[in-house]
Amino acid sequence: MAKSYNRYTTLRYIIDAPIVAISFIAALSLTSEKNIFVSTPTHYLFIPIALIAWYISTSFSKLYADRRSNKYSEEIIFIIYTIILFTILISSASFFLNNFFHFSAYLFLCFLCILFLLMTITKYVIRKYLHSAIYQGKLFDNIIIVGSTASALDLYETINKYYYYGYKCIGFLDNTVSKLNGCLYMGKVDDLSNVLKEHVVDEVVIALPNTQNNQIQQCIQVCDFYSTKVRLIPDLDQYASSSIQVNNIGLVPVINVRSLPLDKSENKFLKRLFDICFSLAFFLILGFWLLPLIAFIIKLTSKGPAIFKQERWGLNNEKIICYKFRTMVASSSDIDKNGFYHQASKNDSRITTFGYYLRRTNMDELPQFWNVLLGNMSVVGPRPHPTPLNIQSMHTVENYMLRHVVKPGISGWAQVNGCRGETRVHGSMQKRVNFDLYYIHRWTFWLDNQIILQTIINIIRGDQNAY
Repeated sequence: MAKSYNRYTTLRYIIDAPIVAISFIAALSLTSEKNIFVSTPTHYLFIPIALIAWYISTSFSKLYADRRSNKYSEEIIFIIYTIILFTILISSASFFLNNFFHFSAYLFLCFLCILFLLMTITKYVIRKYLHSAIYQGKLFDNIIIVGSTASALDLYETINKYYYYGYKCIGFLDNTVSKLNGCLYMGKVDDLSNVLKEHVVDEVVIALPNTQNNQIQQCIQVCDFYSTKVRLIPDLDQYASSSIQVNNIGLVPVINVRSLPLDKSENKFLKRLFDICFSLAFFLILGFWLLPLIAFIIKLTSKGPAIFKQERWGLNNEKIICYKFRTMVASSSDIDKNGFYHQASKNDSRITTFGYYLRRTNMDELPQFWNVLLGNMSVVGPRPHPTPLNIQSMHTVENYMLRHVVKPGISGWAQVNGCRGETRVHGSMQKRVNFDLYYIHRWTFWLDNQIILQTIINIIRGDQNAY
């Protein structure tokens, strides 16, 4: 796959040049009253400067990093990040070259808007081209898994489910197990050398337990001999409650168990400031007319209050009152006949007709922007669970209580990755918690923006797990 994928990567680099040029020319044509091709030839000398600024910006933002296994919303966030850096550079260049180029603020605004629009469309088309090529088997990386741990099984199932990641597992090696959910068994770990000699392998993924350190080293040496790329899936479950960073001191690899990003005062301030600004913007633009309209329809279509109040757990297990639009009949109960929390299920008879629509579009959560302004919730964070569900899960789900070390959110990393709805299936709550811990440990301002963008996309197209 290497040569084919390199051509795809080169295309991503090269195609940005005409996009930047076309965006600038289009901006000139929209803001100039005269014929730009005749009267402003010096303006086109600005294009090489813009291209230099663009590629410098992309080197800092890492726009061209391989994100085929990530959601498209992440790529949009990186495009926005790149354009912010590009704006800073191009503004500085315009200031120093003021004697040669005279551009209005309106032209720059048009230029940046057109650039964002074209970049977003182009990257999406290229992404779909890549997925199509992978689906047709043109851009697969052949990988071999060494080991049959739970992590190995998770990896195998993931790359089978999401074909557009571009990986094809041709087999696995293990000393004790010969079955891995349909994956081809290719022998023992010591057979790795023969396998690499007889098969075309782009990458070897080592998923052996840490206790088998000698075999891990032998596998790495074999892969080095055959110039095969190696990845390790470390056995770090015992450190799951902490944020992990791997770096080197000299030639010695070191695992840093560090504090959480949101433990820092400046990050807390940034997140709180964003929460307040975003919530106020919501109420000023949409909330002032949309919330009363939804409440009126609820009152019109079913008996009972429009707003549903429920006790949930927030930061540091503090009990909060969470506000939602009522989506069930007013007489329905949260507790089933066995005394367990009665989760909403598909075709649940308690859900009203309009409530079904609200839940499908996540609009039943909109009143929680008031929780955000009150300060007991955030726009983005782990979803708060009702008290009975917390009590049920805290003793059965590993690291469950750690999701309460940050404020809960209206939307979260688990929700945009499909972990919402019922958690009756074994392991579903654990998977949700794992996503929450990933978010807590790797929080960034840009990750929050990506989650918000993906939430909006899910609202538009509907969420199959929302009912």
